[in-house]
Amino acid sequence: MAKSIISTGKVLRQIVIGQLQGVSEDRFDIQPKGFNNTIRWNVGHMVYWMDKYFSLCFGFSSAVPPQYEALFGSGTKPADWTVAPPSKDELTEMLMAQLSRLSELTPEMLDMNLQSPFIMGPFQFTTSGELFNFALMHEAIHLGIISSRMKEGSEHI
Repeated sequence: MAKSIISTGKVLRQIVIGQLQGVSEDRFDIQPKGFNNTIRWNVGHMVYWMDKYFSLCFGFSSAVPPQYEALFGSGTKPADWTVAPPSKDELTEMLMAQLSRLSELTPEMLDMNLQSPFIMGPFQFTTSGELFNFALMHEAIHLGIISSRMKEGSEHI
């Protein structure tokens, strides 16, 4: 089962990267009325949190710039940004680097206990596999948001 979770992570990330190929840089910053965030924010949020999950689950060192937390952490939004966000190319490079990191995972790594349980609201994760599986669900949710935003934008072009 652990091997299939790793495989799913790779496939999911490849789908994300493929989806973004069809999004122009200017569409990255369209923020529909009633929404707090943009495609750029969703992509950056995925990069930021996957980096966090790699650290929490497997002890990997962070590979994202420190400003990513203020730009893309939970509760952030483009309206509050005080620094320029990364370009589409930079975010895509980060996505691809994380895809390569997925190849470093082994099924045994998913069976490891976390240093301490990770609690998120009513949920508690105790193993690397449990938390990493949640990370993939989180990424899939944001992929769905990005896909929806791409369809919204095409109606206005």
